[in-house]
Amino acid sequence: MRGVVARRRVAFFGQSYDRAAAGPLPAFLLPLRAEIAAWAGTDSEAFGMALINEYRPGSPIGWHRDAPQYDIVAGVSLLSPCRMKFRPYRSLSSTASRPRRRTATHEIVLARRSAYLMTRESRQAYEHRR
Repeated sequence: MRGVVARRRVAFFGQSYDRAAAGPLPAFLLPLRAEIAAWAGTDSEAFGMALINEYRPGSPIGWHRDAPQYDIVAGVSLLSPCRMKFRPYRSLSSTASRPRRRTATHEIVLARRSAYLMTRESRQAYEHRR
């Protein structure tokens, strides 16, 4: 991922980051997409892609923001609980003069079989990691 080896298995469906088609969403994902869209109060078409990740125990996910072309991001934690941490986003240019270590300012635990949404400020002003 962006030149860094990600320790995960991935399946990707729908509209890719560069707007190219990566294959249609499989039928088994459509009811989940509809349920999440109803919960989010939006049309299911707002979720144009699905990225399924399998992380092995202890696999890190570094600080990042998801692709900016998506206004809303939903996630589902399927097999086990995990902890998500957030911190204010700072561009590389704003940290060049004083690259000090930053820590998480917010933390949530995603229970097994739970869902989350990231919109507005959580998408633009914060970065996250697992």
